[in-house]
Amino acid sequence: MTSVDVARKAGVSQSAVSRYFTPGASVSKKMAEKIKVAADELGYRPNVLARAMITGKSRIIGLVVYYLENQFYPEAVEKLSIALQENGYHVLLFMASNTIGNVEPVVQTILDYRVDGIVLMSVSMSSTLADRCRDLNIPVMLFNRDQPREDMRAVISDNVAGGRIAAQMLLEGKPLRVAHLAGFEGASTQQEREEGFRAGLAEAGVPLYARAVGNYHYKEAAEATRELFNVPQPPDALFVSDDHMAFAALDVIRHELGLKVPQDVAVVGFDDVTQASWPSFNLSTVRQRLNTMVSACVDELIGAIENDDHPVRKVRIEPVAIHRGTTRP
Repeated sequence: MTSVDVARKAGVSQSAVSRYFTPGASVSKKMAEKIKVAADELGYRPNVLARAMITGKSRIIGLVVYYLENQFYPEAVEKLSIALQENGYHVLLFMASNTIGNVEPVVQTILDYRVDGIVLMSVSMSSTLADRCRDLNIPVMLFNRDQPREDMRAVISDNVAGGRIAAQMLLEGKPLRVAHLAGFEGASTQQEREEGFRAGLAEAGVPLYARAVGNYHYKEAAEATRELFNVPQPPDALFVSDDHMAFAALDVIRHELGLKVPQDVAVVGFDDVTQASWPSFNLSTVRQRLNTMVSACVDELIGAIENDDHPVRKVRIEPVAIHRGTTRP
């Protein structure tokens, strides 16, 4: 079954059938209805891979994700996939670990699918592979992660500003012992959030009392919280580098240690995932403006795919303080 058969049955030209099944192209409403009815009756669907061989464009985007444990990422994947589909592109999802060495074979596999672009969500790539993608004219977009190279596109929150916001939110409660629960220390997000947080404390003349690492995982964050609070004078304020770890911290603080939040200890997270607003957590946090990040990512990526002269940019989105029940007024 071919497009010629559909054209013959619909009484239109083969080029009209081709335009109907090409995202971004157009045919009249009357003609589109004829083609749709004919294609449905014949059970015809265009061969996307064959079209890619002819046009050199697959309209497929490879999306690499480190993990989906943190609810920020499933939501980001959903919103990004929908936004790309609305623009005539489709997503192939690949999983990788958070180290460059383990991302390499995944991206090599993605390139075999003749993708038009790649989005790396909270993972990084080596300079060698970045150069190869550039030589193949395949745009790469970093989402919620950055690398020092100026020739790599990125859409990220202004994490340094976000760290400062977290410091201000905790300092409003006049704490005596401020602690930080860090994520994966090799991540740009962690490095920048901690940089901003420390700067905000320093400007107020407040030292960082204690620090532990949760690596952006629930179990490790819970253990790091026990480490922070298993001292004669535990922290009375805690900044956690993402909401997912903050939920672990709250569970330990409330249910294992029997402390009251925010009376005994104030807690601020980062991301503002859906669960943060649930009454069981009611978490004060720093919101990443996910819809804005997704829109910027799609605009920059499609711009780079469809225009070779599209400039390389790093788009930083200002985060927002969200005050709920885990901070003192």
